[in-house]
Amino acid sequence: MKTASEYLDLSEKIEAACQKIAPLWPLKNFVAVNPYFGLRDQPFEKAGKTLLKLTGTGLFMDREYYLEQMKKGQISNQDLEMALSERGIHSGAETFKLQMEKGSTKNIKPASLFSDILSEHDHQDWSGFITERISHYCASYFDEGQALWKNPFRNQSLYNGWVAFSKIDKSPWAMGLSETRKWVEKLPDNPDDCISWAIQELELPFEAIDLYLHKAILSISGWAAWARYLDWQAQLKQEQNHSAKDLLAVRVSWDALLFIMKKSPEISLKWKHAADHFLTQSPLPEQPIESVLHRALEFGYQKRLINAIRTSLNSDVKEIRPDLQAIFCIDVRSEIFRRALEQVAPSAETLGFAGFFGMLVEYLPFGATKSKNHLPILFAPTYRIREIPEGASKTELEELFNKRHLRVGASDIWKTFKTSAASCFSFVESVGMLSAAKLIGNTMGWSRPVAHPNLKGLKTKELQRMSPALGKGPELSATGKELESGIPEHERANVAEFILKNMGLVRNFSPIVLLVGHGSSTLNNPQATGLDCGACAGQTGEVSARVAAALLNDPDTRKQLASDKGIVIPDDTFFIPALHDTTTDNVTLFDIQSLPTSLGESLARLETWLFQAGQISRIERAGLLGIKELSPEKITDNLRRRANDWSEVRPEWGLAGNAAFIAAPRSRTVGINLSGRAFLHNYTWQNDPEFKTLELIMSAPMVVANWINMQYFGSMVDNRLYGSGNKVLHNVVGGSIGVLEGNAGDLRTGLAMQSLHNGREWIHEPIRLHVVIEAPQSPIEEVIKKHTLVRELIENEWLYFFNMDSDGRLHQRISNGTWLEIT
Repeated sequence: MKTASEYLDLSEKIEAACQKIAPLWPLKNFVAVNPYFGLRDQPFEKAGKTLLKLTGTGLFMDREYYLEQMKKGQISNQDLEMALSERGIHSGAETFKLQMEKGSTKNIKPASLFSDILSEHDHQDWSGFITERISHYCASYFDEGQALWKNPFRNQSLYNGWVAFSKIDKSPWAMGLSETRKWVEKLPDNPDDCISWAIQELELPFEAIDLYLHKAILSISGWAAWARYLDWQAQLKQEQNHSAKDLLAVRVSWDALLFIMKKSPEISLKWKHAADHFLTQSPLPEQPIESVLHRALEFGYQKRLINAIRTSLNSDVKEIRPDLQAIFCIDVRSEIFRRALEQVAPSAETLGFAGFFGMLVEYLPFGATKSKNHLPILFAPTYRIREIPEGASKTELEELFNKRHLRVGASDIWKTFKTSAASCFSFVESVGMLSAAKLIGNTMGWSRPVAHPNLKGLKTKELQRMSPALGKGPELSATGKELESGIPEHERANVAEFILKNMGLVRNFSPIVLLVGHGSSTLNNPQATGLDCGACAGQTGEVSARVAAALLNDPDTRKQLASDKGIVIPDDTFFIPALHDTTTDNVTLFDIQSLPTSLGESLARLETWLFQAGQISRIERAGLLGIKELSPEKITDNLRRRANDWSEVRPEWGLAGNAAFIAAPRSRTVGINLSGRAFLHNYTWQNDPEFKTLELIMSAPMVVANWINMQYFGSMVDNRLYGSGNKVLHNVVGGSIGVLEGNAGDLRTGLAMQSLHNGREWIHEPIRLHVVIEAPQSPIEEVIKKHTLVRELIENEWLYFFNMDSDGRLHQRISNGTWLEIT
C-alpha cells in the first residue's frame, strides 16, 4: 500500500479543507459564528458559486422569496436598476423581470461523493447511513458528561478510536457489508495516510481533490464544526488538536470502503462521471437572476438606512451635564430600549459599547471548579474574578461552600436515579403522581422545570449576597494559566482608562452612570445562551457590568485615574450595574445597597424611567411576536408568560433583522427609528488621536457583528447545512456540545427555523452587514492594511463599508482603497 508521501503530499489540501469549516461553540457558550468564515478569503459571489456546486445551494434565496419582497415593496424598480447597472446590464428593470422565469438555481444538482452515487444506484440511503454512524460515534467520543456509559476508545485519537470501534461495529454487516472488518483492519495508522489511500482507491483526479475534500467535510459539517472548535481552543493554548483532520479521514475512508466493497463496472462508470463533475465549471457561472435580485434587496435597505441617518445629522450638540448616562451593549435589541429611554427621559444620554464593558475577565462562580469566560471569543482573559458572598467570614465561606457542593451533588444523584436505564420506569410508576403539582406549575409558568445552572445549590437569600470580588488570591484559571484573582491595585487605573476611553466617556460624567448588560429569559431551550450577550461568550452581561461598576466606583482607582491619566470622575458620580432582560424588557439594578442615601430620589426616578421605557419597548416588539393585546399590562403579562413557558419556541426574536453596524456619536442617530436592526457603537474620532479605539472597533465589535449577521444569513439561506431545523425536535448531545434534529443525522449548527420564521413569513432579511463609521479614510485604510481578517471581510464584500466625514457626507469603500461618495 502506498503512503501519502509516495503518492502525493495531501497535508496542505487536507488542512485547507478543514479550515473551510467554521468552529461551533458549545451550547453553554453558544456564540454566533459566521458559517462562511472559512471562505472569507474568496469574494462573496465566488464563494457562492463554490457552495452552489458542492451543495446545490449558494448564497442566495430561492427566486420566490425575492418576488415576495418585490410585492411587499422591499425591492423597487430603482433598486433593480441600481443592481443591474452595477453589473453592467442596461436592459432595464421591466425587461429583467421578464427574464426572471428562466434559469432558476432551484434544481441544481450538487457534486456527489461516492456514497451519494451508490445511494442513487442502490436506492438505499448510504450517505445517510454513514452520517448516522459517524454522528453516533462522535457523540459518544466527544461526550462531556451526558452519557452514562463512556466511550472506551477516548484514550486514542478520534481516527484511531474509530478504526478500533469499526472492527466490532455490526451495523455495516446489517446493511450487507460483510467484509467491512477485513478492510478496516487494512486502513493506515494515521489520518493523512488514510486520506491519501482513499483518494487512490477512489481513482480521483488530482485536480478534483480540493473540491472533493471540501464536499466530504461539508457532508458532516456539524461534527466538523465541533472538531474545528476543539482545534481553535487548542491553538489558543498553543497546543495541537487534529480532530477535524481525523474526522475528514473517517468520512473519506467510508467512501473508499464502499467503493471497494460495492464496485462494479456500472457503478464505476457512474462514479467516474461524478468525479469529473468536480473539474467542471459551476452550473450557473454568473447566477445572474438571483445575484441581481439579492443585490437589489440590499440596495433597498441601504437606501433606507442612509436616508434615516441623513435625517438626524446633528453635529452641533451642546455639552451639558445629563441627569443620566446609560451605556448599553451594542446588541440590536438595545437600540429599541435606548430610543424608548431617550423618549421618556430627555435629560438622559445613552451610549453604546460592547456588552463586556472592556473587562477581559473569566469568572469563577462561588463553589465552582471551572471559570467561565465573560468576554468576546476573539480575546483571552487577563484577570480572574471570583464570586463570593458579601461580608462573609472565612468560616461562613467554608460552610456555604460545602453546603452548595452537597446540594448540587444530591441533585445530580437524584437526576441520575430518575433517568438511568435501570430505574426510570420504576420511578415513574412509584412517584409519578407526586409530580403532578410540579408539572402543572411548570406548564402554567408558576415554577421553573429546573434551576438555572448558575443558581444551583444556593437559596434565595444566599444568592442575594453573591457579588464579584476585585480582591486578590492566586488560583489556577480555566485556561490552564496562572491568573491572579481580582485586579491588582496598581493595574486598576489602566483598566479603568481602557474602559472609559473606548466607550467614549472621559468627561462630563452624569450623577448616575448606568452600565446595562443584557440577558434573556427562556425555558426548555438548548440554544438559550444564543439569546444572551454575544460579547460575553454566551453569558449575560451581569458579571461584566458589576465588575466594571465596582472598579469605576473604587476611590483609589479614581485617584489614580485623575493623577496618572487625567480623567476626573466627580465625587457625586456613581456607576450602577444593571441587566436588561431582552425577553421581558425589564431592567434589574445591582449593588445599589452600597450607594449613598442621598441618591434615593434619583434612583426612584431612574426606576420610573426604566419601567416606562420598558413599556414602550414591549409595545413595539409585541407586533412582531404576534401579540394582539392593546393594553400594556396584557402585553407585559404575555411576555412574562413566554419567558416562563417551557413549551414556548419563540420567547423573543433575538437578533433577527440585524443589518447595520454604526460607530459614531449618538447625535448621528438620535431620534431616528432603526427598528432594532442596527448595532450602535459610540465613537468620536476627534477623541481618538492615535486611532487605537478605531482599530479595536474594526477588529473586534465589527467582526463580531459580521459573525452574527452571517449566522442569521446562513441559517436562512441554507438552514439544512447552516441552521438547526425544527426546534421542537432538538435533542441535546454530549451534555453541552450541540443538538440533533431528532435522534439521528449530523450535529446541527446555527439557528432553528423558529428564530427566523413566524409560521407565515420570514422575520429576518438575509442581507450583508452595512458598516458605517464616522472617521477619516486614512486611518481606516491603515486598519484594513494591518488586519488580514478585516481586509478579507471588506475587500471580498462579506460586508459593506461606509465612512462618514465630519460634515455628515457618506462614502462607500468599493475596493483597493477606492471611495465613492453616496449622493
